[in-house]
This record gives sequence, structure tokens and C-alpha cells, in this order.
Amino acid sequence: MGLALWFDKQTSRWLLQGNNISYGLGVDRNGTLQHLYYGSKLPFITDLPDSNVAIHHSSFEPSGGITQQEYPAWGGMYYNEPCLKATFSDDVRDTRLVYKEHRMNEGEQMDELVIVLQDSYYPLLVHLHYRLFPGQDIIERYAVIENTGQEAITLEQALSGTWHAPRGNRYRLTHLAGKWIEETQIYRDEITPGKKTLESRRGNTGAQANPWFAIDRGTADEDQGEVWYGALAWSGNWKITVEYNPFKLLQVSGGVHDFDFSWHLAGGSSFQTPGFVGGYTRGGFGQASRNLHSYQREHVLPQPIAQDVRPVLYNSWEATYFDVTEQGQVQLAEKAAAIGVELFVIDDGWFGERNHDRAGLGDWTVNPEKFPNGLKPLIDKVESLGMKFGIWVEPEMVNPDSNLYRNHPDWVYHFPNRPRTESRNQLVLNVTKPEVQAFMFEALDKLLSSNNIHFVKWDMNRSFSEPGWPDAPKENQKEIWVRHVQGLYDIIARLRKNHPHVAFEACSGGGARIDLGIMSLTDEVWTSDNTDPYERLFIQEGYSMGYNAQAMMCWVADAGKWVKNRPASVAYRFHSSMMGSLGIGGNLTQWSEEELEESRFWVEEYKSIRHIVQKGDQYRLLSPREGNTTAVQYVTADKNESVVIALMHPQKFQNPSPRIYLRGLQEESLYKVSDIEEPLSGRALMARGIDVNLHGDMASKLLKINRVNVD
Repeated sequence: MGLALWFDKQTSRWLLQGNNISYGLGVDRNGTLQHLYYGSKLPFITDLPDSNVAIHHSSFEPSGGITQQEYPAWGGMYYNEPCLKATFSDDVRDTRLVYKEHRMNEGEQMDELVIVLQDSYYPLLVHLHYRLFPGQDIIERYAVIENTGQEAITLEQALSGTWHAPRGNRYRLTHLAGKWIEETQIYRDEITPGKKTLESRRGNTGAQANPWFAIDRGTADEDQGEVWYGALAWSGNWKITVEYNPFKLLQVSGGVHDFDFSWHLAGGSSFQTPGFVGGYTRGGFGQASRNLHSYQREHVLPQPIAQDVRPVLYNSWEATYFDVTEQGQVQLAEKAAAIGVELFVIDDGWFGERNHDRAGLGDWTVNPEKFPNGLKPLIDKVESLGMKFGIWVEPEMVNPDSNLYRNHPDWVYHFPNRPRTESRNQLVLNVTKPEVQAFMFEALDKLLSSNNIHFVKWDMNRSFSEPGWPDAPKENQKEIWVRHVQGLYDIIARLRKNHPHVAFEACSGGGARIDLGIMSLTDEVWTSDNTDPYERLFIQEGYSMGYNAQAMMCWVADAGKWVKNRPASVAYRFHSSMMGSLGIGGNLTQWSEEELEESRFWVEEYKSIRHIVQKGDQYRLLSPREGNTTAVQYVTADKNESVVIALMHPQKFQNPSPRIYLRGLQEESLYKVSDIEEPLSGRALMARGIDVNLHGDMASKLLKINRVNVD
């Protein structure tokens, strides 16, 4: 792989080298770890700036407070966003971190640098981990905060790290925001002096903001321009703070949210922050996305399942809702198998007294009236049709009308003397409790052990309220935001270990749990409850800025499901959903024979291209936010195969679809395009472009592009 980590002992500087990036650090004369460089690859460690260069302004602005500290702690005259704020046992609230030691570890796919900082007086160590993935130009950071003494230390802020951009006059922030059925919408804002915080304080990742960001100089586009970008690997309360000051210094700090948070760091214990991933490219937002996609496919998604393509899925929710019966599910399974579905998933309504959303959550046993002989007859039928079987659960929740709640009313988050606010008729289980974790694991482990289940859709349909843990010590009360996520991660990890053949999907009231943390434990994510094929183009574009197509579950729903006066053809609905992992969620018993036959055709078409879509490099050719057409291209790593999916929007003034300029092909190679008679060179397809000739409302087209072998 080549030398990726450099250390100059004489000047106390480190250089991390990716294929196209460099990241530099150094220790100044005071022992403070300073950020030195983050940008295009530098050939030598001597190219890094001096560690002791600081901005000098006036006696009102001490230079120590306006340097680019790599992991700033709150103390002294530091006034920017700190990564660490601590209170020691003698009530001192000032932390001074200085360099202690470091180590470098080289691996086949990843190299790691660990720099250890220590407080200048108190027994506090901070281990800064940098994991470099040169093939993707990605750096993964996290911190381990260790109390080496006997007296407890209280952590009031413990972020994963701070990224610094070069000193500059103009920057722009790109981020994702939204709400239920409108997730991952792209927003771009000029960065002005001050702070902008992206956050969730709801207990989950959230639909209102997503823990991904990109910074550019205001001029980058899809194909060119410097972009600094990053994402947090955390599925609970989080924040990313973008801070710019009048000295033209820009920093992006992120990690576990400090709101209502503290951590009792007992003597001899440590606290590990979530991963904070970052990268840099000169290839615009498109290359930033492709780097993240590749990193996720190769290093984040669980192995070995991630090596294969995702199956075509059918989910019964929109067909039956809570009206679940064995015979009804069999009818849907027969229809699904006939059009080529490979995985049949029964959604909500199979367990407990779950005849509506007011009862049953927490009672994870099969409803005997709906399934008199358990799930086995249905599973056997599904398997006889050539499909695998999957199931829906919502393990972190409980209905007050359930046996679980009646037996354990103390198992939910609550405060004494306060109401227990119900949302969706649910309360949130206190997953910080060991007995709750044990119950969740044992119930799901038994379900998976007793039935031949190959897929679990793990849902989480409400935000936290009254986050109390009355029987915990006072010093641990505000740890629930972190301990809940740690418990969740541990349960899923143990289930995966016991059932390695089972794939998991993360869902949370639509797309409110999409992040690198949950992606490391689940094989796909539910992008949005909104299955309208046109509106999904906006959601899917935003998702693709930070996350890969293989993990993006997309359903083909009934025509006019969300927008009654805007039905779309079978082809359009499939084309929209073929941009990720294909699923079908419509009521197949209501589809005509013609619709079912056409669906069978598109399912087979998807199977022929899914290795390109799920594993290939993605190029956003035409944005749904601009013009009247969306076009997305996928290209295999060897550049032999490509596919373009183009969809026209509701029409205005009979304007034609624009010309499409392809990307990612070999310039000197010939390619056969499915819609064009004569082969064209890669250069022609990229420079001259092609017309897809879409006409009329909601027209769409799929183009296959294959390299021609020339003797």
C-alpha cells in the first residue's frame, strides 16, 4: 500500500497520506497539538507549515485562542467550540492538554495513528485515533478519554474531533435537512462569522437534520472544486458545529451532543466517542460522494453480507397494514414470487394483540388467532415459492396496552411527578437498563432461532421524551442518551453473531436513522416512508450525497399512493426505485395482470443491472432541483458496464428533456448504448452527450451502456 504515515521527530510533525490527500499535525513549543494542513497531497513532510506559527492581533486576542488546535479542550483563554469540557473532583473546570506520546500501526487496507494527550496536572489522558483509508482518501477519527486516577471526573462535552479548513475568505456549507416524508433535502448556505449547529436532540439520528456535511469555497459543483466533507457514526443525540471567525478560520466540530449530557468517568475507566469520518477532494461533490460510498461498501457495511448484492424485496405493510392473516400473506407471497421477488417480508401486525397501533408493542410472540400454527406454515410456503422470509420488529418501544408494560411499568424512560407522554401510543423502553437489554436480546434471539428468518426490519417510530432513569445514581442520569445507543448497538451485534445469515434494515419513522453508526450494523436503511416516485427523486439525491446506493431501500408502491392526482406508470415507479436496492410495497392483489407482467419484466431488468447500481460509481448527471429531468448514472469499477436512469418531471410548456453528458467511462473505448444504433466512444458520450428523448409528464427511460470488444 505504500507509506501512509510519516513522523518527523525533529519538528514533532505527523503527515497522513492518502492517494490524493494529506493531513498534517504538529506539536507547538507549549506542547499543544496543532492542526497544520488538510488538502491536496503533499510529497514531503517538510512541506507542512511550522507548528509554532500563530495569528497575532492584539492583547485582546491571545494567539493561543485563535490557533487551529487539533483537539481543543475548554480551558485558559480558548473561546471557540471545544471538543472536551471536564470538571475534576476538586471542582476545577479547566483542562490543559499537552502531547505525551504516539504510536503508528500499518495495515493492509487501513493505517492508524494514535496520539496521546495528557492534562498538565490531573490524571486525564485523551487518546486520539486516526484511521486512514488511502484507497478512499478517508480519515476516520475518534477519541478515547481515560481517567487514570482514583477520583471521578465529570465529562460535560466529549466530541469526536474538529476538522479545520485552510484559512480563507469565503466558504459554503452543504447539509441535509427535512422532516417525515421529506428527508435528506439538500441545503446550501454561505458561511458567515459565527456558529451554525446541525443537530438531533430526539434520541435518534433524526429526519430534521442528518450528521453529514460538506464545505467548499462557494464554487464547487458535481465535477470539480475543492470539497471538505464528513459524517458522524452515531445514531443518538449528535451535533455538528460549523464555526467561522473574523480571522478567516473555519472549523467543524462534531460528536455526541452536549445538551442534557454528562458522563461520570470513574477512576480507571474510559469513554470512547463515536467515529467522525472526513475526506477531501478536488473532484467536486460527486467525487466526495463516491469516496464515501466506496468507504461504506468496503469498510462500514457488515461483512460478508455486504459483498453480495441486495435481493429484490416485497413488504406487506401497505397492502395489509394491521389486517394480517396467514392466508392474506400467502396470497401476497404468491403474487410477489410470480414477478421475481426474492425476499418476502411481513410487516407490523403479526404479534401480540397487534390489531392496531394502540396495543401489543413489546409482546414479541406470534398472534395465535392470525397464525394458529405459528409462522412456520407461512415461512414454508414462502420458501416453496423460491423466496426467503423476513419480519418487522420495533424492539425499543412498548405500548402501555401490552403485557410487557403491565408487568414492567418501570422499564420506560420517565420522571417522577411528570406525565409519561405517549407518541404514536408508544413509550420508549429504557435500553440503558441491563434487564431491558436482556429482554430485547432474548426475545429476538428466540424469534430468529425458532423460525427460518433471513431478514429483520428494525423500526423505531418515536422520539424520546421525559428521559429519566429514576433508579440510577444521580451522576449517571444524563448518560442515557449515550447508553441507549450503546445498548442498541450491542444487541444488534450479538444478534448478528448468533445469526450471521440474517440481514437487518434500519428504519425510524421513515429515514430518521441513517448514519454511519447504524450502517456498520445493518445491511440497508429505510430512506423514507414517502414512496411517491417523483418526490423520492429529491430524497434519494440528498441521501446519495453522503450514503451509498446498495444500502438505500426503495419501494415501488401503488400508483397515486401519496399524491392522488399524480399517478405514475409502472415503468416510472420502477425506474425511480431502481436507483438503490429495489423493493416493492404495493398491494399486488389489486394490480392488474398487465401491471404484474410489466412488473415482472422490470424486476428482471433490475436483476441484470443491480451489480452496477449497488456496487458501481454513482454520478448525478441532472439534479431534480434544476430543470425538468433527473438523470443518474452508475459505472462499474472496470468501466465495462454502465447504466443511466432518466426521469422527466411534471411538464411545463412542453419543454424537451435536456442533453445528458455521461461520466466515468474510458475515453478511447467504444460503448454500445441500448437506445443508439452505432457504438460511440467514451469521449463522445461524455463530451458530445446523448439525447434521451423523453416527452410528456412522468416519462422515464433506462439506458444500458456496455463496452464493445474491438479485435
